[in-house]
Amino acid sequence: MLASLGFVGMVLAGVARADRPITITILHNNDLHAHIEPTVIAKKPYGGYARIATLLKKYRASDPNPIYLNGGDTFQGTIYFNVYEGLADVSILNAMGLQAMALGNHEFDRGTGPLATFIRNATFPVLSSNLTFADSEPVKALVQPSTVLTVADEKVGIIGATVEGLANISSPGPTVTQIDLVSSVQKAADALTQQGVNKIILLSHIGYQADIQLAKKLRNIDVIIGGHSHSPLGTPSLPGWPKPAGPYPTITQDATGRNVYIAQAWEWGKVFGRLKVDFDDKGQVVRVTDAEAIPVDETIPEDPAVKSMVSAFQKPIAAQANAVVGNTPVDLPQQSLMGYVLADSMLAAAEKSGAVVAFTNSGGVRGAISAGNITYGQAISVAPFSNTLVLIDLTGAELLDILKSAVHIPSQGFRYSRAGGVKATLNGGAIDPSKTYRCCFNSFIASGGDSQFGVRDAKGVRTDTGIVDIDALVEFLKKNNPVKIDPTPRRD
Repeated sequence: MLASLGFVGMVLAGVARADRPITITILHNNDLHAHIEPTVIAKKPYGGYARIATLLKKYRASDPNPIYLNGGDTFQGTIYFNVYEGLADVSILNAMGLQAMALGNHEFDRGTGPLATFIRNATFPVLSSNLTFADSEPVKALVQPSTVLTVADEKVGIIGATVEGLANISSPGPTVTQIDLVSSVQKAADALTQQGVNKIILLSHIGYQADIQLAKKLRNIDVIIGGHSHSPLGTPSLPGWPKPAGPYPTITQDATGRNVYIAQAWEWGKVFGRLKVDFDDKGQVVRVTDAEAIPVDETIPEDPAVKSMVSAFQKPIAAQANAVVGNTPVDLPQQSLMGYVLADSMLAAAEKSGAVVAFTNSGGVRGAISAGNITYGQAISVAPFSNTLVLIDLTGAELLDILKSAVHIPSQGFRYSRAGGVKATLNGGAIDPSKTYRCCFNSFIASGGDSQFGVRDAKGVRTDTGIVDIDALVEFLKKNNPVKIDPTPRRD
């Protein structure tokens, strides 16, 4: 398959020798989140694996010593993941010649079973230096702290890092333990240096600002290719696109004063990172050239071989994904109206069991929906996690205390403010600290996700309804078609 697609493997031809300078081109993306097909922004498509494949071929043909890296979070986000659990992605990434991937937090959303299957099928290493696994854990033998690529007779070390607080933002389970980030990355870098590797890239899934702070504490890391924060760096001003979070690359200094170059490629394959790095004969970066975050737009043709693979994976799910489940006369932005719709759908599904209010976390709302028909595929991209709805009886005092520490999106009829202490009302009446309220949360929050330990540790009656959030959302959209949501803010 690799030969037929014209993609290269891990040993790259070139003219540089081990005692001479070398230019390496880093091609990269991150946070693909199963966005195998393009994403539409302001009525224009961006991303898609078939267009990424075209860019890979182009720059492998034109640029010196290219390597292709991924900053993690390949799992979760579209119907492709719900159906294939990463196997569609890994098949295409194998064909595209991916050479290393950082282990992201969403790779653990369904425990370690699907992750183990993904890695067993990968032809590239999956890396994390700051996770350890119990001896009984199949992933233990599959995840590496680092790897070494041979590039024109030069050794290039690649180290992986996973965001801290993994247990609070995903579902790794008790067999996965997180260790200190700084010391584990430095230990991996020192081990590579002792092997004579003097060009080291950190493939990081910890977030843009965290990358900047981490770089300052490390030694012998030349480049950080990041992920997790979905940060657009150096991106152009296009309709519907956010402002850049910083330059591409961002330059900071390590613990010894050497420059470290930090890059990230936004999200979902909508941009493609390209970074040419010139190293001297001692493995130190002399300069970075041709640095660009390339919009993956419709001017880039789709690679026919990868397009055929996408079509094969698409065919069994196309009818389900394209089924219309509702309509919205207005745009539903991610952190306002779309969050309200999701919370209202949870309450509608749980009311028959006595729930009076429902809450979703802002991180659980994974996208927006534009005005018009709403398909099942769009709905699942908004609520991709397959969380169940959990009912918890809370006193008013417990509820007010929970609202102190996190941003929750409530269902219709609930309002709260944190200015000058938490105040809340339900259907116009103030929350009574002594009264009991049956509240609905998704199972991620109910188990302490997003550090919601107050929800996790609440002593009241707790019932997992078994209702899946996406099913509740689709049912709500069907019954409220077209959907009408009061835009009045529900929190200050």
